[in-house]
This record gives sequence, C-alpha cells and structure tokens, in this order.
Amino acid sequence: MKQFSSLRLTIFVICVAVGAIASALTGYWEPAAIGALTGLYLLFAIRVVQQWEKVAVLRFGRYIGLREPGMFFMIPVVDTLSPVVDQRVRVTSVSAESTLTRDTVPVNVDAIVFWVVWNAEKSILEVQNFVDAITLSAQTALRESIGRHELAQMITERESMGRELQRLLDEKTNPWGITVQSVEIRDVTIPQALQDAMSRQAQAERERQARLILGDAETQISEKFAKAAEVYAENPVALHLRAMNMLYEAIKEKGAMVIVPSTAVETMGLGGVLATSSLAKKQ
Repeated sequence: MKQFSSLRLTIFVICVAVGAIASALTGYWEPAAIGALTGLYLLFAIRVVQQWEKVAVLRFGRYIGLREPGMFFMIPVVDTLSPVVDQRVRVTSVSAESTLTRDTVPVNVDAIVFWVVWNAEKSILEVQNFVDAITLSAQTALRESIGRHELAQMITERESMGRELQRLLDEKTNPWGITVQSVEIRDVTIPQALQDAMSRQAQAERERQARLILGDAETQISEKFAKAAEVYAENPVALHLRAMNMLYEAIKEKGAMVIVPSTAVETMGLGGVLATSSLAKKQ
C-alpha cells in the first residue's frame, strides 16, 4: 500500500479545483481554503488495500481491527496503520555454510522455504518482524537437520530432509499465524578435496565390481568346459567332430593358414581327409 496512491491524489486535486472554482465564482477565498483542507484531509484519510493484502488499524495505540482489501477511511493523526501483510505464498531462500554433518563433513546447503500468512492478526500483533523470524528459524532448523544426517543421506534423501524441515518449521510458526507449506533442498556442496576423494573411491569401486564380474565369468566358463570335457571323454567321436568343425571354421576364410600338430591329425584320423582336400584344391 503506497503512501500516496493515484486515487487519493486525484481526489485531492478535485477538491482543490472545486474550491478554486467556487472561490472564483463567489469572489471569496473561503471556498478555496475549504476545498484545500478537505482535499488534504482525504489525502491522509483514504487508504486502499490490494486484494492480497491486509492491514491492522491502531487508534491511539490500541488495536481496533483489520482492514480487508478495498478502500477504507482512517482518522489522520489519531489512527496509525501497521505494515501491510502480504497473504500470497512467499518464498524465502536460506543457506547454511560450512556446517558439519553427523559424520563430520563440512557442507554448504541452500534451501528454499514456501510459506503463507493465514492469520494476519497474529502475525502483526505477536511477532515483531515475522519475515526475519521465518528466515532465522529456517536457517537454524537447517543447521540442526544437517547435524543429524550423514553426507550420503543428505545427497540421496533430500525430499525426506525437506519434509522434516517443513514439519519443524510449521510447528514453530503456526502459533504466529504462518504456515510453512514446503521446504526444498536446492543444493548440497562439499569441499573440492572431498569431491576428488569420493570420485577416486567410486572409480575404485567400479574397478572392483568389474574384476568380480570377470572372475564370475571365468568360473562359469571353466565349469562349462569341465562338463564338456566329461562328455568328450565318454564320446571320442564327438570330440573328433568338434575338432573338425573348428578346423573348418579356421580354414574357410581365403588365405587362412592353420598349423595343426601331427599327433592331433593322427588322433583324429584326418590324414586322409586333409590329403584328399589338398589334391582337390590342386586339380
């Protein structure tokens, strides 16, 4: 609510103009003086409250009531107005710098608080400056919450931490006529040295997982080979067929050369087969 709104200035100008015209028509100065005094009175007596605002009126220091949105009159000098209360949803940004977590890690945390005044009378009469009260209370609650959580929890459980802060703040501010609707953790920053250490730790963990997976694969492969060896031991023909298939896969590419021990050729009985294949290629 501005000190001098355009409406009040317009009324003041109209009163002065009407008084001046009346004075000019009658030839007396009294109408001009009356018009000026009337306009001056209305200039200080008329107040306009916006749709989202409320204001308290104090008469000789005593509270006489709230004024709703719209235009109202007050008695200059006798009546005084409290600061205007904005009843829209408001946002307050809070931060906690170099605050230790439960596992003694210094962190910088930024959060935003969404709150609304639902009882303007309480917020005006019972709190000296409810905006500063909200900001300081949120900052204190944020620091306390950081001290109760470990770093991993703060990074992975931001929503639950925000709900906890909202509950704590709402319990404190509700008697003031203020409701904290939600608290959102916007950012959690840790020192650069700690970030590097955590990065190395994560890399080492990934390498360990990769080695474990490779070891499991080798174990499974060896088990399969052991079972295959049992089958081939009981059925030599199957082993020979597998060996022939492997040779075929190796030599089917053009220009491929495969060196096979003579003992393997004799064992599989492939001497005649290879000779026949060689003669066929020469012809």
